[in-house]
Amino acid sequence: MKRLALLLVCALLLTACSSASSTTTTDRDPSQLVIALTSEPEVGFDPCVGWGRYGSPLIQSTLVTLDANMDVVYDLATDYAISDDGLTWTFTIRDDALLSTGEPLTAQDVAFTYETAKTSGSVVDLTVLEQVNVLSDTQLEFILSTPQITFIYTVAQTGIVPEAYYDDDYYKNPIGSGAFTLLQWDQGQQAILGVNPYYYGDTPNFEQVTILFMTEETAFLAAQKGLVDVAITNANYADQTIDGMSLLSLDSIDNRGLTLPVLPDEGTTTPEGYPIGNNVTSDVAIRQALSYGIDREQLIVDCLNGYGAPAYSECDGMPWGNDMAVVDYDFDYACQLLDDAGWVTNPTTGLREKDGTVAEFTLLYTLDDAVRQALCYAVSLEAEKLGIAITVEGTSWDDIDTRMFSCAVLMGWGAQNPLETYYLYHSDNMGVDYYNPENYSSATTDAHLTAAMSATDYESSMDAFQAVQWDGTTGVSTLGETPWVWLVNVDHLFFVRDGLSLGNQKIHPHGHAWPVVGNLADWEWVSD
Repeated sequence: MKRLALLLVCALLLTACSSASSTTTTDRDPSQLVIALTSEPEVGFDPCVGWGRYGSPLIQSTLVTLDANMDVVYDLATDYAISDDGLTWTFTIRDDALLSTGEPLTAQDVAFTYETAKTSGSVVDLTVLEQVNVLSDTQLEFILSTPQITFIYTVAQTGIVPEAYYDDDYYKNPIGSGAFTLLQWDQGQQAILGVNPYYYGDTPNFEQVTILFMTEETAFLAAQKGLVDVAITNANYADQTIDGMSLLSLDSIDNRGLTLPVLPDEGTTTPEGYPIGNNVTSDVAIRQALSYGIDREQLIVDCLNGYGAPAYSECDGMPWGNDMAVVDYDFDYACQLLDDAGWVTNPTTGLREKDGTVAEFTLLYTLDDAVRQALCYAVSLEAEKLGIAITVEGTSWDDIDTRMFSCAVLMGWGAQNPLETYYLYHSDNMGVDYYNPENYSSATTDAHLTAAMSATDYESSMDAFQAVQWDGTTGVSTLGETPWVWLVNVDHLFFVRDGLSLGNQKIHPHGHAWPVVGNLADWEWVSD
């Protein structure tokens, strides 16, 4: 994100806000809205390469979407059916969907979108999609190479682009059938949205929405001056008061946790030559003791100023999450686990040792992230009470890329898609990207994940996903093999102008910015 000098930002704000000298809604144009976020879309506004993956593509329709209860509901589609073998998904789309140009959007555009996204090499994962067949202007079918019940969540994240308008500049000049249009994009500064006059759904309550890209510090100053209606913020500002605005705290699955290498150090390396394994974290007793012996509630107070919730999995509270993943903080039990596993306290150093190995390891975090830094140091203090020494080191992602297979790393995940659970724990992803650097592998977990992905009905799929966390005998949660020690879910915080309702928000995924505008069409003034 381009950082603007404060004077330039203020000038931009003054341009965007026609009457911004007061913090009341009565002397502001109620048809216009100004929002301050910390990031702009890195890929522009092209769903084929990831735009709209978190929140909503806004400018483009999706076949289906997720409501605030995480239930699948129709958007562009009016119906869909899955064949008995789970390989053929047939969608019927509405016949009144028009682009912002007034031209119709058809099933051919849907097919074009998915065929383009599949070959884009981006974060849009359509590897399971084998082909798309257009049956009519309002009907098409997707043929999958293998059954994948989570495909519906990918569908919910993929905005539809019109083939006739898709070119190399589409990312900055998007056309779609969503509720909004892109009127202007000044890269590094702002994006201005208008209303699609041909939108088939309810007309949004705001004729123009300006989204400013700025730091949280500058967003706070802008909010203080009454120049924005919504300002992203963080826990450091949460106790501040702004005249005419209130703090809105939104639940998230934007989690932070420790990935811990589960393999011992046997001198092996990745194909690139990076060391694999750790002789301390490879002991499940160490991993379980940390999960039981770290006071998550205290972490929230100390590191998040109270704005967060304990995390026990990557999917707490989601339909595919398992309540059995939740464990109570129990320091004495954590110590007992270590005692039983043969980790004996050295009376001189206070550290535990086992067979000549000292209970110490390095924990890495990205140097530019203050929350991750605070969590790492807080965790190290908690671990010290258990007799485990954690050396905290801030560094770059480039450095983490080479060391994450042998060191612990403070990472963050959280998606509105159970496919993330598959990526994190299936053995096919051992050592792949940031998903499974700990090299966790379990035939039982693989079987549950395969059953979850290949299920042809939602209920059995959710049951299988929940079994990944704990099936009564084993799992990836604290009760089981604990390849991750999940710590906290970070609340997403915003200063919101009094009288402005942000509607019924979904639980937010990883990424504290764009998810808040996922339901932008529902925002409204509810009082003066």
